[in-house]
Amino acid sequence: MQHLDTLLQKMIQQADTWEKSADRRYIFLRCYSMMSTNMVAAIREGQFEDPDWVSTLMQRFAEYYFVALEAYEHRAEYTSSVWKQAHEAAQHQELHVLQNLLLGVNAHINYDLPLSLYDCLCQEWTTLDDAQRRSRQNDHETVNAIISSTIDAVQDTVVEPASPIMAVVDQVLGRMDEWLLSQLITSWRQEVWNVAIRMLEATEEASLEAIRQEQERSVLEKGAGLLGG
Repeated sequence: MQHLDTLLQKMIQQADTWEKSADRRYIFLRCYSMMSTNMVAAIREGQFEDPDWVSTLMQRFAEYYFVALEAYEHRAEYTSSVWKQAHEAAQHQELHVLQNLLLGVNAHINYDLPLSLYDCLCQEWTTLDDAQRRSRQNDHETVNAIISSTIDAVQDTVVEPASPIMAVVDQVLGRMDEWLLSQLITSWRQEVWNVAIRMLEATEEASLEAIRQEQERSVLEKGAGLLGG
């Protein structure tokens, strides 16, 4: 678990740096760090069927984020197009805080997560029986409840300070706005599981790459929609 604690510290420090410099990328990363903190707590509390597998998945998931960030920061030849979209959008101060948040969520969940799931399942998938595969899916779905329980805190500590009008929205809608955000993320995560299964069932490298490219296009389209394009 020490490696997860180090990972959390890295997330928090980067979010702090960005917030101090008014870099709106902190909005997503602050949300991500809060949800990851609750994930680590859930692992320690025994909420998952296979905590070691979940820990490995968390680590791989975060690696995709930070590798893409490093590539973007250093203008590397290969910079993830979905993260380029999200990072560049953060430079536009006129965007609403929810746009910045959802662009990051879109890139990380809809693109990084299916790749992470594939990486953590590809070596074992053919050896797992139906019950074991269901156990993996159960752990994936347990995360939905953790996300749902974190949304309210994200609203209070990240969204509302960046956009005070959201405090009024929260008062008017009660928990409805948090529920809608939670439902959106849950639906995306269900789609992502299905994408990962398609990748695992691909029998040729070309088929696997075609699925990845299809998902990349889908994520970019969702991002364009979030930007109003």
